[in-house]
Amino acid sequence: MDDDDLPRRRDDVLTALVRQPLAPLSVDELDDRIAALEAEIARIRAHRSAATSQKAAAEALFRKS
Repeated sequence: MDDDDLPRRRDDVLTALVRQPLAPLSVDELDDRIAALEAEIARIRAHRSAATSQKAAAEALFRKS
C-alpha cells in the first residue's frame, strides 16, 4: 500500500491549509500565499530529487555485489 492511499491525519498541515477559506484574503495576501507555496513546491522537488539520487546510488551499490 502506498502512503498516498492512506488517509491523512486530521492535524496534517496540508489538510488544514487546503481547508482554509480564501475569501477573506486580499489580492496581496493571495499573491504572498502563491509565492510561499511555489517556494515550498521547489523545496519539495529538490528534496525528492536528492532522495531519488540517493536511492539510485544505494541500489547501484548493492547490485554490484
